[in-house]
Amino acid sequence: MPNLKAIYLSVAVLTSLASFGCGEQKLVTAKLALDQSVLSPIDAKTLGLQNLVSFDVYVDRQTVHAAFVATPTGSKQPYIGYLHSEDGGLHWSQPSALSPQFNQPVEAKVGNDIQIAAAGDKLLIVWQTTGELPGMGPLVAIYSNDAGKTWQQGAKPTGSDADQSHHELLADTEGRFHAVWLDDRDENGYQGVRYARSSDSGKSWEMAQTIDDSSCSCCWNRMILGADGKLNTLYRDMKPRDMALAQSADGGASWQRLSTVGEFNWIFDGCPHNGGGLAVASDGSLHSLVWTGADNQVGLYHMQSIDSGKSWTPPQRLGEAGAFHVDIAFGAGRLVAVWDALGPEGSKVFVSESVDNGEHWSASKLLSSAGASATFPRIVATPTGLLAMWLEQTPTGKQWSAAVLQ
Repeated sequence: MPNLKAIYLSVAVLTSLASFGCGEQKLVTAKLALDQSVLSPIDAKTLGLQNLVSFDVYVDRQTVHAAFVATPTGSKQPYIGYLHSEDGGLHWSQPSALSPQFNQPVEAKVGNDIQIAAAGDKLLIVWQTTGELPGMGPLVAIYSNDAGKTWQQGAKPTGSDADQSHHELLADTEGRFHAVWLDDRDENGYQGVRYARSSDSGKSWEMAQTIDDSSCSCCWNRMILGADGKLNTLYRDMKPRDMALAQSADGGASWQRLSTVGEFNWIFDGCPHNGGGLAVASDGSLHSLVWTGADNQVGLYHMQSIDSGKSWTPPQRLGEAGAFHVDIAFGAGRLVAVWDALGPEGSKVFVSESVDNGEHWSASKLLSSAGASATFPRIVATPTGLLAMWLEQTPTGKQWSAAVLQ
């Protein structure tokens, strides 16, 4: 097995040294038009939490839902919390501690995060717990049918205790929950992309199947519901290590690998620990941001599909050399991208916007604190604008930061 930590480090170094390739980034002269308010969703000191380990955020109707895992001061038992916001992320409820009720080990970490999805009063949270070996284990699900007031243990989406990871959740317009994840159920030495659906908030699961029997082993997946109602899953393929889009037109009953999202033909025997981002614009077009380590093309790229993911525009570079983890959302009448980038002063989080469906992008703007190291940004559209979140290193530990963009 390759040394994944060494591979990750070498990939990160490559991003700093890479020269531009493919389509150059088209910039507009205007600065970022959205106003930003930077805050923290939780008061870590009051809660007695030292390090934020993992988080996820999900928007349903007027509510922003979030789940997180943190390390309490002086304790080895992880803290699992749920909270919500009714004003786009400006103010948050007091977190509900779920770990006392569901006292299970947690393998969640950035890139293999705890996940949350919501449909009205129905909430579902899934994380990876510890199995027979440290760092590995099955997924565990908990659900609430009363908007988070009470929680119950759900069924395993996978139906087994084998190792599963890099899961993603989505709720559709009918209130059904969809899950994708990676596992090596065939015991052939590599992972595959798996899927299951729940019609009762995670109490039970159905339609378990394989989307792709071979994929990259350590990259996160993204799901999104298209304007046409189709389910879309973005994942990193096996050979080559380019991103792929799988789609279901029948609510998850069947899937097909529809297209390659950025045909870089990246041949790489390892894992970059980096997935991609998906968004749907107001005109129904699909937008993706992906990273590649292909020779002379290393970096982040935006692509657009106007035919429901069957084909994509040529890759358009976004961000400077060193840009790595990325996410994208459509809100407030524009596409907004966030990413982290490794530079001389450490990793920082940046933001850029496009008001013409990705044809042109504003000059990137620093979103994280100037003097702190920041990584793994996420962004979602809210009823009042957009909400970006990331992890930021402080003198007291790794903390949760957010920017409300309006």
